Amino acid sequence: MHNAKIVKYQELQNVIKKMQSVLVAFSGGIDSTLVLKAAYDCLGNHAIAATALSPTLSEHELRDAIRICSDVIGAQHHVITTDQLLDSNFVKNDGQRCYHCKNDLYTKLQKLADQLGIATIVDGTNYDDLHDDRPGIVAAQFFSVRSPLMETKLTKNDVRILAQSTNLPNWNKPASPCLSSRIPRGIPVTYERLDNVAAAEAVLLNEGFHHVRVRWYHDAARIELDVNDFPRLLKEETRNRVLTQLKTLGFRHVTMDIEGYRQGKAY
Repeated sequence: MHNAKIVKYQELQNVIKKMQSVLVAFSGGIDSTLVLKAAYDCLGNHAIAATALSPTLSEHELRDAIRICSDVIGAQHHVITTDQLLDSNFVKNDGQRCYHCKNDLYTKLQKLADQLGIATIVDGTNYDDLHDDRPGIVAAQFFSVRSPLMETKLTKNDVRILAQSTNLPNWNKPASPCLSSRIPRGIPVTYERLDNVAAAEAVLLNEGFHHVRVRWYHDAARIELDVNDFPRLLKEETRNRVLTQLKTLGFRHVTMDIEGYRQGKAY
């Protein structure tokens, strides 16, 4: 590892080490993976991961989180059950949806941390996230959740560089916000709509596409892919196969966003 990278990684570990024991809110994304890796490297079994199993998390994301935690890092891993759809404030899907989601998550993580005798809950919020509209950060502050990446001013680019340097296999994994982000703001989040989105995205993932979003619009699905993947999707055989499967899921219309997939894209 290059000297500058070593220094940054050591700074991250130094912040975490002072906490003595941590429960990492672990989504399986690259940010929380780097936090868990750094925490486990310096705290060993005093660094424990917890992933929330909920209707807003796709099956393949859960599988990835379990695999990374067990096969790559080796940390103890708890999968806790949450259901944001039991909260009417979340279901109405307004600008505070993420706050209500994180409030539910951290309530359960705090209970788990108390049971395990863990001093601090940490998350994967990075320095760039401060510039985004993230109501979930307010919930994290209420529960005194620490954000080591933010505290050490590590940007998303820094995170990817350090993740690659520490041999994390998901260093270039695209961001994957929860499935409810595919439903237009103001339209209630339901189990059926989340299931439809998850199933539609699984169709594209099974075709070998990696940067994937399927936006839900009542009886229409809008596909977002990397623009470089457009030609492959539009090949007759692939296009017909995808159309057939998405229409089987109940989507009468299937469209493609010609602007393409872009992280952080507004709905």
